[in-house]
Amino acid sequence: MRGDMRGDMDEDEDGHGGMREDGHEDVGGAGPRPGGPARIPPPRASVEDTGLPLPAPAAASGPAPLVLEHRVLKSLLGAWALAACSADETSAVEEHLGHCGPCADEALRLREAVGLLHPAESLDLDPTLRTRVLTSCLDRRPPRIPVPEWAAPYDAETARLDALLQDIGGSEWHAPVRLRWFEGEGPVSRRTTVAGVIAHLLSVDGLVAVALGLDDPLGEPDAERATPQDRTEAYWRASRVPPTRSVRGPWREQSHGIVRSVSFVEEGAPPAGGVAGGEASGRLTVAYGGFDLPLSDSMLDRAFECWVHAGDIADAVDYPYEPPAPRHLHRMIDLAARMLPVSLAERRRAGLSDHPPRRLVTAGAPGRSLRLEIEGSGGGEWLIPLDSPGAVGSAEHEVAHVALDGVEFCRLAAGHVSPEEAAAGQDGDREVIRDVLLAVASLSRI
Repeated sequence: MRGDMRGDMDEDEDGHGGMREDGHEDVGGAGPRPGGPARIPPPRASVEDTGLPLPAPAAASGPAPLVLEHRVLKSLLGAWALAACSADETSAVEEHLGHCGPCADEALRLREAVGLLHPAESLDLDPTLRTRVLTSCLDRRPPRIPVPEWAAPYDAETARLDALLQDIGGSEWHAPVRLRWFEGEGPVSRRTTVAGVIAHLLSVDGLVAVALGLDDPLGEPDAERATPQDRTEAYWRASRVPPTRSVRGPWREQSHGIVRSVSFVEEGAPPAGGVAGGEASGRLTVAYGGFDLPLSDSMLDRAFECWVHAGDIADAVDYPYEPPAPRHLHRMIDLAARMLPVSLAERRRAGLSDHPPRRLVTAGAPGRSLRLEIEGSGGGEWLIPLDSPGAVGSAEHEVAHVALDGVEFCRLAAGHVSPEEAAAGQDGDREVIRDVLLAVASLSRI
């Protein structure tokens, strides 16, 4: 077979292909001639060497950018500021703003105006929402036994705190919380956890429960002689392990029981397991170990502390928390203002005041006074008698004037800011003002 094929080929004496009849060298299948030059293909001709025009580049994918006149782009600035332009118009406007200074200035002004027309709205619920919804419902269908007005702040603040506790996770119950208050001349603090704070509220609210004839959560036979701090320390010590989220149930049940009981007390009807009917709230007092408060004032005191410690918990778990409703905040501020003369007298008795009263004022008589002006939500004005707790504040004997924001005043009364840090407008006797601000801070306790 191979011999026949070779016989059909025109070969030279070396067996290599020679010249074909058409005059071209036959290279079919044969490599370069041994000892001869390498057979390299010649370079390809470049289109630049031909003198012909270069081919046009391939068209870019996608539609061409929108080209608009200046007057059209300027008319689109308002729609652009409102984010109402199409994608092509937005690209054209933003491209134009990069090299047109007047339009860029106008666009900035329009965007700022849109921000004023549409302020950012918080996703958190309005803290007054519950109060407004309940008020609307109760206006349509009044309850048979309503919650008294002086107990409404406690009812609202315990409900708000319970909603916060509902939202936090299991591990957050052990988040560290630092309780802060003011003693003598300086701040004091105590470290606990979120669960420990609820245990503290459960212990101190128990004083109100005992006054109403309800069970004491601590089971103390002499609960009325124990101070809030003593009861809290006793509860913490009695726990073999640190308080956990299980403390929420007893606290919640106790707060509901207190609200139900005070409602029956106001109506003169006996609640199950509570005080006998016919006892008016004005004759009931709550013992705090060293002093007594009327039941109505005690409920305000417990509402105030519930709000303050709810804020402590919210800070610990990074949760937004707003002040109480203005009418509730006003009642809390009013209680603090009414307690200020007693706080001033106690500081003088303890030797903590360098500014003794200039003269003794009999009960009910006007004396030197400080005008306390509370601005903002829940604000108002109070004349604080300075010489004795039984004296009456008098504008004619005003010696100083202090102006404070309502929330800032409450933070001072809670011991969360020092008198020096409280942002206050001051006018008049500086020593009197200092004594009063220290007395406000001395209202705080654990």
